This record gives sequence, structure tokens and C-alpha cells, in this order.
Amino acid sequence: MAASHRISTPAQVQQRWQDRQAPDGDFIVFADGRLSAMEFERFAAPMPCRWWETLRAEAWTPMDWLDIDITLASATHGKRRALAGESAAHGSIGWVALTSSDHRDIVEWFAVSRSSNPFNSVSLDGRALIATSTAGQIWRFPCDAPTDVTISDAPS
Repeated sequence: MAASHRISTPAQVQQRWQDRQAPDGDFIVFADGRLSAMEFERFAAPMPCRWWETLRAEAWTPMDWLDIDITLASATHGKRRALAGESAAHGSIGWVALTSSDHRDIVEWFAVSRSSNPFNSVSLDGRALIATSTAGQIWRFPCDAPTDVTISDAPS
């Protein structure tokens, strides 16, 4: 695909977000157009699971897009908002996003994971976005370093 069609500029990332679309797979997309491809790894208990970055790209072309059409939870802290939900039309894929808390919802980053059930609750403080999936996994994304996400099972 021609470079002009690559989703790599901040305006293109913001437009896809406003259109409620994300690349299909395990990715974190940053507002400046960068993409981080991730791989999910589950360790033996009691270690938490982890998403490992396998590739970071400054310019990229997704093969497929999915609709991040259902928001199941949101939380606000200061000038930021956390959103979480699912892509119901694509097998209940989970997604989370960190945006501005104003009416424009300017995205800082969003994460999509085929490895997760939908996220049905989210909390936000000054340091982390914490999303809980319908499968009971707790995903802790540092706000300023979302690729350092850790995943653990909810306490029983």
C-alpha cells in the first residue's frame, strides 16, 4: 500500500479513533501514529501474565480494521478519561483507551487485544489505567508507558 495510505500520522490515528476503529490484533496505537505489536504470555502462578512488545513501527499499514463499537466502562481523573469495551462484531475482542476528558476525546493511546475478553470495568488514577475483563483478568497499563502492561487474575 502506498505511504499516503499508511495510518501513521496523528491526524489519521485520531480519525480512526473518532470512527471507532482499531487495527485487528494485539496492538497499542499511540496518538503520534506509532504502533506497538504485542504478544501475550501467561506465566505459571503466582507470576502475572505480561504483554511483550514484539515490534514497534513508526509507519504501518493494518491488514484489517475492527469496530470498537461498544463502550462498557469509563472513568475520569483530572484531564484524562479511561474507556473500555468490546468489539462485538469481531468475536468480543477487548479494548481500552486513554483520552482527554473534554468533549473531543482526543486519544493518547488505545490497546486492542484478541487475547482478552471484553473489558467491563475500568479505573484511572494519576499513574495507571486498570481494566478488568469479563474473564476476570486485571490489566494494569501505566498511563505513560502502556506497553509495560501486566495482567493478573482477579482475587477469588
